[in-house]
Amino acid sequence: MWPEPSPRSAFNQRRQRLDALLPGPKLFPAGLPRPRNFAHNPYPFRAESHFLYLVGRGLEGAVLLVDGERTTLYVEPPHPDDALWFGPKPTLDELSHLLDIAVRPLDELVAPEDAALLPPQDAETAFALADLLGRDVEAGGGDALEGRDAALAGAMIELRLRHDGAAIAQLRQAAAVTAAAHRAGRDATRAGRREAAVRAAMEHAIVEQGMTTAYGSIVTVHGEVLHSNEHHRELHDGDLLLADVGAETPEGFAGDVTRVWPVNGRFSSTQRTAYAVVLSSQLAAIDAVRPGVRYRDVHRAAGLAMTRSLVDVGIFVGDAEDLYARGAASLFFPHGIGHLLGIDVHDMEDLGDRAGYAPGRSRSTSGGERYLRLDRDLEPGMCVTIEPGFYRIPALLSDPDMLGDLKRSLSMKTLERFADVRGIRIEDDVLVTEAGSEILTAAIPKRVVDIERG
Repeated sequence: MWPEPSPRSAFNQRRQRLDALLPGPKLFPAGLPRPRNFAHNPYPFRAESHFLYLVGRGLEGAVLLVDGERTTLYVEPPHPDDALWFGPKPTLDELSHLLDIAVRPLDELVAPEDAALLPPQDAETAFALADLLGRDVEAGGGDALEGRDAALAGAMIELRLRHDGAAIAQLRQAAAVTAAAHRAGRDATRAGRREAAVRAAMEHAIVEQGMTTAYGSIVTVHGEVLHSNEHHRELHDGDLLLADVGAETPEGFAGDVTRVWPVNGRFSSTQRTAYAVVLSSQLAAIDAVRPGVRYRDVHRAAGLAMTRSLVDVGIFVGDAEDLYARGAASLFFPHGIGHLLGIDVHDMEDLGDRAGYAPGRSRSTSGGERYLRLDRDLEPGMCVTIEPGFYRIPALLSDPDMLGDLKRSLSMKTLERFADVRGIRIEDDVLVTEAGSEILTAAIPKRVVDIERG
């Protein structure tokens, strides 16, 4: 498949809804390209997410002014040399027609003094905006916003928290290409190859369908390293390979999926048991996803299900509910159950916890809940990831402070039998619907019988 763009009417409607939520001038920079090592060798350009949400197209250096009838997109006109080096670019009139918005040269922008602004993510763009606006602009810092800037953050959260039809269509496209990438990864896996070869096959499947990766791909036999960015290891018979890889559409919408499969095509008995522990936890969490449910309770459903399974297999000894209350799950599942998913893989996290946490709620200080990125009541149109894991992390299992009084309830002898299990995570993208939920990434196999069938 090739990416299908959203209708231009969707962006007009988003800008109109934003104006209704917060009247007055609002500025959205697209951002600037960032050099890798010298100015003419930049990283691939990716526009700021709020700009993409309201325009749908990345335009280097552009600034969008949203202000009712004055709404205008300001861009750098094509340079005479552009056609030589980059090919023909649309004129400002052509761009106006393509995007269905007034377009003017960037040097005509006179920023209103009372314009609200969300901080960009890179210092170079922040510096350019500070010069333009005549006020301090710091990169990042979403939690520290004040005044109209904070009001704009609240309006954007209200706008983006529940996805419109165009956004859901984009998420479905990202999920479909993510599924193709995971099929390619399984097909490329065999002993003697390196992690890099599997990563290359997965990313090839994404790029050839007109998308890019939504984040740095994790493809590793060391699944206990939660964000491993190394791909040099050789795959061996008996290894489990963890692949956390997702596609991103040209409009910025992300897929985010983790699967684990055996390099030789068959789980060992202990790998199969550990995998079943994680799968039961994930299914319990997905079953809890429906309108009105607090996302923290989805996390707790996953942790309690995992603790029960760990008692069943003999890794823990005792009452599952008591063990969970004492933090047992976080010894093997130390992170949150997931996060918002949308135009960013961790949607709106540039705005800090004000996006992920409902008013009056704050992060817990206990166990895996301290890393929970989302604590809101679920509503139709929200999209979240559900991604529990089981990890044998030596640093946690040898830490007296982490173990505490759980040490007497943990059977190290039983755990030693799982030496061929380093880390397992199972992740899906789940859309909250009026009736419950829909797994957007259901096409990617996760049952043992389907994984072993190949």
